[in-house]
Amino acid sequence: MDKVISVKEAVSKIKDGDTIMVGGFLGCGTPHHLINYIANETDLKDLTIIGNDTAYIDYGIGLLIKNKQVKHFIGSHIGTNKETGRQMNENETKVTLVPQGTLAERIRAGGYGLGGVLTGTGVGIPEIEEGKQIVEVQGKKYILEEPLHADFALLCGHEVDKYGNTKYRGSALNFNGVMAFAADTVIMEADHLVDIGEIDSNEMVTPGVVVDYIVEGSPLTNER
Repeated sequence: MDKVISVKEAVSKIKDGDTIMVGGFLGCGTPHHLINYIANETDLKDLTIIGNDTAYIDYGIGLLIKNKQVKHFIGSHIGTNKETGRQMNENETKVTLVPQGTLAERIRAGGYGLGGVLTGTGVGIPEIEEGKQIVEVQGKKYILEEPLHADFALLCGHEVDKYGNTKYRGSALNFNGVMAFAADTVIMEADHLVDIGEIDSNEMVTPGVVVDYIVEGSPLTNER
């Protein structure tokens, strides 16, 4: 199967109400061509977005927040995007904040078929414990945080071969690697599309077997 498709075709697979994982950390390692297309060329709405942060008001996931295409954001940081905070405080968009390490582990659990993550973070805080199962292990209490899974994962790799094997560049790996296993459909945006065999197996992080589609992009940098 030819996995390389256009951005337009890739985005057309997403529908209103879908849950989407988006790789990146304040825009670094974010699939900007895919996000920009959703924000500027579609009327997609009621999306649940899972990501580390909402970046900035006019950048990355922040574009989707600004457009009010997101009904629920699950992530660890919104401090660089005042619009996210405003929408949260005015009950326009639901925001669920999760400690960064817990977020990563919940995604990993979703990808690896685990039943959840036991964490001591939040134990004894009623607002955090509410609605969650408390598990005692060797006399110590933990909160059971449930796994996260998505309909789509929109990711970005530095070098991607035509089978989907992916190499990341430095810290742009961030959430991309773990999210690749936690979605029904994985769409990888390639900074550089290369031939099969060009990526050293020691540098390949995401195996092509979990990548469903590839779109060609080009590096977009954040000068903030």
